Amino acid sequence: MLITTTRTFTFKCSPSSFTSFARSHMDSKPKTLVQCAFMSSASRSPPREACVNDPGNGSISLQEWQGWGTTSPVPAMVTKIVEELKALETDIDAPMSFGGSGGKLQGYFKVQEDKKHRATYQALCDSEEKLQFFSARQIACRLLGSRGYLCQKCWLPLEDCMCSRVIPCNLWHGMRFWLYMHPKNNTGKLLWQVFGIEAATLCLYGIAEHEEIMWSTFKDAGKNNVCCLYPNKNALSKSVQDAFGEESSADQKCRLMMTNGDKTMNFILIDGTWSNSNAMFSRLKEQAKSIWGEEDFPCIALATGASAMHKLRPQPSWDRTCTAAAAIGLLSELQLLPVFSSFGLDKLAEAVEHALVVLLEALTARRLRMGRCITRRVRHNSNIC
Repeated sequence: MLITTTRTFTFKCSPSSFTSFARSHMDSKPKTLVQCAFMSSASRSPPREACVNDPGNGSISLQEWQGWGTTSPVPAMVTKIVEELKALETDIDAPMSFGGSGGKLQGYFKVQEDKKHRATYQALCDSEEKLQFFSARQIACRLLGSRGYLCQKCWLPLEDCMCSRVIPCNLWHGMRFWLYMHPKNNTGKLLWQVFGIEAATLCLYGIAEHEEIMWSTFKDAGKNNVCCLYPNKNALSKSVQDAFGEESSADQKCRLMMTNGDKTMNFILIDGTWSNSNAMFSRLKEQAKSIWGEEDFPCIALATGASAMHKLRPQPSWDRTCTAAAAIGLLSELQLLPVFSSFGLDKLAEAVEHALVVLLEALTARRLRMGRCITRRVRHNSNIC
């Protein structure tokens, strides 16, 4: 087992930004997030025992961890919780079982584990510790419940694997995506399936090792080379045109010189439901303030409409879309600007769009095979012409 030996990376999470998150996720009965493709792919699956009884399978190896799409060491907190889960399994003489709606823990083990983790959570006084515990537990359960069931590349059940239909390509070297992912979300995974894990890097919300890697990169890049795709009305958001299209010729030349060298434009895509994205964005702003001394985190709002995934996963409003579709919108809008028009960003957008269609078809086929509805109720449609 390889545990990170890097220094501890501490975030100051204000009580106000964490309170709503804590109440909704730990102080009340957990809810299934059926909007998440990862969870919906496992929805209503038959019960299955976690593969932790064989020698060596009670831990998460570096190879297994990185197989899910990351280059980081195994998070220490995730390792600790996996060990605690296995110890509980021995103590109560009941196997871990996953299945049902969302592929969650089931049976007697779930009841006992639920009591244990809630007591642990309530005993934590610091909001940062609460967040890290919550995220690590979600991930630990996912890792164990997914063994032998989900494909590590596309995160779909093995019988629905879409990997052979995804066409990989190289992202333009002047930009990099950071998928700031909530432990219960994952449409952003399409980006590293298409562009690779170095060009589209996973950063799990609340996992210290991941957040350290991301912010270390941002500190080196500088604030002017970091922006977040987030249509928050309370944030200082710019359109792609405002952010990149109105620079002077000298500024554009300088930017291109930087992107041809060591400086890369870093785009953060928040991969979470709209109910938890506010907490994720607040965390980004707080860390930006601790590093750069100001909280006005650079934001970009896209002019993107609804994506194909609206058929299966309606968003709260039609100006909001899934993470992969947001990347398509960014690439398409940048392509329209003269300074970026020679980099073939439109072809990259088409590659992601193709992957999104493949995902939609895979999820639709699974739903049909399971006798489930292939459309979802449309929300907030009163303003649609």
